[in-house]
Amino acid sequence: MYSGLKNRLTKYIKRKIAVLYESRIGTFFFKQTGYCPCCEQDVLFVARNSWLRDHFKCSHCGCIPRERALMQTIKNYYPNWSELFIHESSPGKRGHSVLLQTKAKHYVETQFFPKASLGSYVNGIRHEDLEQQTFDDEAFDLVITSDVMEHIYEPKKAFQEIYRTLKPGGAHIFSVPIINKHKKTQRWATKNPDGSPEFLFEPEWHGNPVDKKGSPVTFHWGYDIKDFIETHTGAECEIVYIDNLEYGIRAEYIEIIVMKKPL
Repeated sequence: MYSGLKNRLTKYIKRKIAVLYESRIGTFFFKQTGYCPCCEQDVLFVARNSWLRDHFKCSHCGCIPRERALMQTIKNYYPNWSELFIHESSPGKRGHSVLLQTKAKHYVETQFFPKASLGSYVNGIRHEDLEQQTFDDEAFDLVITSDVMEHIYEPKKAFQEIYRTLKPGGAHIFSVPIINKHKKTQRWATKNPDGSPEFLFEPEWHGNPVDKKGSPVTFHWGYDIKDFIETHTGAECEIVYIDNLEYGIRAEYIEIIVMKKPL
């Protein structure tokens, strides 16, 4: 009798643990072997959460799909990228940013420090506002941003400034979440006189590598971002979508935009 009770109790506990695991921890698991475009290693891509955009990580460098898609697009369009003059705004500390910092011979990192003077340095990093840059005309072959353009208050100015700093034949290659898809782009926030965001809809914040409070979301972009860029800059613009498990590129909102300055 004691043995039977013990077995029933054990099964009951296991069922409870299973329910707890599924409801609180989750059982999603996805893995894929492949080659990482960011660390350039044969790796295992692993996700333990169904939101692949943030959780389908490289086992070697920890990068996520949009970073791999961005780096692969750079390689596809500019295979000589390591020899080019590159400006990356607001880079992170993993993925394509690390590879660019390590192998690009002419790489410039900038961050946005609200209280600094334009073109000054904060802890060795140059402060630049994408809407009003201090770089010379035609200074760069490539400008790279990763999930930055949804945090810009005046994207017309930012795209025009980026275009100004590109050499003929150069490109702004960037990731931005195309939240609205086929709907029109929506402005999500405006700027108050004190610099704080005035949200027009539910407040949204994303991580910021130099600000613990994060960055406010100012736009929900649609596919009409292509028309917006071409109208305001004269650039040739293309939206690139990569779905390739060999490179660990599969997720939500991983479109890469190539804004090219004609020769």
